[in-house]
Amino acid sequence: MNQLVNGEWRTETYEATDEEGAFQRGETTFRNWLAGSAIPDHVDAEPDERLQPEAGRYHLYVSYACPWAHRALLARSLLGLEDAISVSVVDPWRGEDGWQFTPEKAGCTPDHLHGADYMRELYVKADPDATCRVTVPVLWDKKEDTIVNNESREILRMLDTAFAGTDIGNDATLLPEAEDADDSDRAADGRFDAEGVARVDEAITDIYEPINNGVYRAGFAESQSAYDEAIDELFGALDRWNEELGERRYLVGDTLTEADICMFTTLIRFDHVYHTHFMCNVQQIHEYDHLWPYLRDLYTTADVAETVNLDHIKEHYYTTHPDVTPTRIVARGPDLEFAAPHDRDRFGGGPPAGIEDADRASAPAAEK
Repeated sequence: MNQLVNGEWRTETYEATDEEGAFQRGETTFRNWLAGSAIPDHVDAEPDERLQPEAGRYHLYVSYACPWAHRALLARSLLGLEDAISVSVVDPWRGEDGWQFTPEKAGCTPDHLHGADYMRELYVKADPDATCRVTVPVLWDKKEDTIVNNESREILRMLDTAFAGTDIGNDATLLPEAEDADDSDRAADGRFDAEGVARVDEAITDIYEPINNGVYRAGFAESQSAYDEAIDELFGALDRWNEELGERRYLVGDTLTEADICMFTTLIRFDHVYHTHFMCNVQQIHEYDHLWPYLRDLYTTADVAETVNLDHIKEHYYTTHPDVTPTRIVARGPDLEFAAPHDRDRFGGGPPAGIEDADRASAPAAEK
């Protein structure tokens, strides 16, 4: 794979599989946190007081095709941050030069901040000696003119907690709140239930390796044993969560949380690309008794559907991985009704207050 080496773009320098042919995802490199963020226990970092949660200060670079970037788009939309955080959308097709800006293409935008042609230019602007993969999402600080963070799980948590207690957004949250929190205790350090947040973090970790990353481990495997291991873990985890979702509405209790965001961005892509393109063909999501209505429940939550662009998703996967799909032919199906009625409300609960009844514009992120 291609990456930056000492600020220079190199091709075929990043080895994505180990000696056994198993896919190995590289680490992200920019890991700063906004002031006021509730940093998970597993992260060794502190909020940077220079990075205050201010409306209009931050910018997201995303791809509609990418499940990791989709997490950030969903948080931005669900938390009412569209007017506070601007966004640029890259081309779903990614060639030898990496993620690029193609504003004339439907659903894409120019780089609204710097007019760059490629994402790698922004990484070099942030660090002239950068040696890293060039990925999305990227959270950019307009004031300092640099990258804050390019790790999706951390950006999700920052958007969810750094703006808590401010007048920015809709005051919703995707984390369990403390029962005794009141209006004077809305900041991140007093708003959230520590045990509930720990359960959310545990669920996010539990689904990451077998499911979120598992589809990639299957698709990019270079040995039968590596593929078989990934598939066994993937469908074992899907079976587990399908069973658990037969007993409750969401992954962690009766309220939508960050864990559901992380699950959604994989499930929404599964039947259209992972099942065929990545050979995850043991079972499709729409064949599961509980995962399928769960997915429809999430999709029909306010402002979620506007973040889904299946044209970008399918073009990216089928045309960007020639080692997997050398013909670059985009598969046609399946024809799924994500907006079809579901029965998940039988469990009670629902989206957090401030999301379901939010009375605000819901234009696609690319137009904001």
